[in-house]
Amino acid sequence: MKKKKINKEEDLQVNQETKKDSKAKTKQEEQPNIEEQLQKELKEEKEKYLRLYAEYENYRKRTAKERLELFETASEGVIKNLLPILDDFDRALAEMKKNHEDELVKGVQLIFEKLKNTLAKEGLKEMEVKKGDDFNSEFHEAIAQVPAPSKKMVGKIVDTVEKGYQLGNKIIRFPKVVTGK
Repeated sequence: MKKKKINKEEDLQVNQETKKDSKAKTKQEEQPNIEEQLQKELKEEKEKYLRLYAEYENYRKRTAKERLELFETASEGVIKNLLPILDDFDRALAEMKKNHEDELVKGVQLIFEKLKNTLAKEGLKEMEVKKGDDFNSEFHEAIAQVPAPSKKMVGKIVDTVEKGYQLGNKIIRFPKVVTGK
C-alpha cells in the first residue's frame, strides 16, 4: 500500500508539475498572441492615421485653391455689370469716328483706355476672336448662321457681334458670333 501511496503522491506531483508547465506554456503562447494582436492594432491605427492625414492634406489644398479662386473672381458681379458700359464705349467711338469728330474721339478714347486698364488690373481680359477662326462651342456663343462667303468659311466665324471676356481663367461672357454655313 505504501507503494501505491508513494505512486499516488508522485503522480500528484507529476500532475501538478505538468499543470504548472502547461500553464507556463499557455502564458508563453498567450504572450506572442498578445504581441501579435498589439502589433496588428498598432498597424491598423497607423493606417487610419495616415489616411486621415492624407484626407486633411487634400482638404487643406482644396480649400486653399477655392480661396484663391474666390479672390480672383470676387469682383465678378461688379465687372459683369460694367461690361455693357465697355460695349457702349466701343459703339460710341465707332460712331464718332464715322462722323470725323477727332478731338472728341481722343478724349473718349482716353477715358475708355483708363477704364479698360483698371478692369485689366482686376484680371479682366478680352477674348480674342478673329474672322475666319474655327467655331468652338466651348468658347463661343453662336447667335446666327449665314451663308458662308466662301467654302473656306463654312463652320468658321464670319462676324463678332459682342466681345467675350475672361476674369482670370473663368469666362464671364462668351463672345457672340455669327458662323458660316
